[in-house]
Amino acid sequence: QVQLVESGGGLVQAGGSLRLSCAASGRTLSSYAMGWFRQTPGKEREFVAAISWSGGSAYYADSLKGRFTISREIAKNMVHLQMNSLKPEDTAVYYCNADRSTRGLGSRSDSYWGQGTQVTVSS
Repeated sequence: QVQLVESGGGLVQAGGSLRLSCAASGRTLSSYAMGWFRQTPGKEREFVAAISWSGGSAYYADSLKGRFTISREIAKNMVHLQMNSLKPEDTAVYYCNADRSTRGLGSRSDSYWGQGTQVTVSS
């Protein structure tokens, strides 16, 4: 069984930065794509970023390009999300996901999810 544990969330002022991390345990996810989603109350979970199994390809929500950067440490079974120039509208619970492909990341019933980490950006 795979477990994904997010960390790094917290409270930050607008314009600040946070780095989220997701650690995987239970099995190696070196062949899995990984990514981040976020959700606010009353809204559907939305895609943030994804990275291929090799780390060679990264994808972002259009609205976040230039501010967020996804990376992974394959040997450590970890993925990170560097978030810069944060805005109050970035406030959400951020979830880590591992799936078989960046295409349709998070849509498969057998993909893995973390429990989420809260990010709050104050104005």
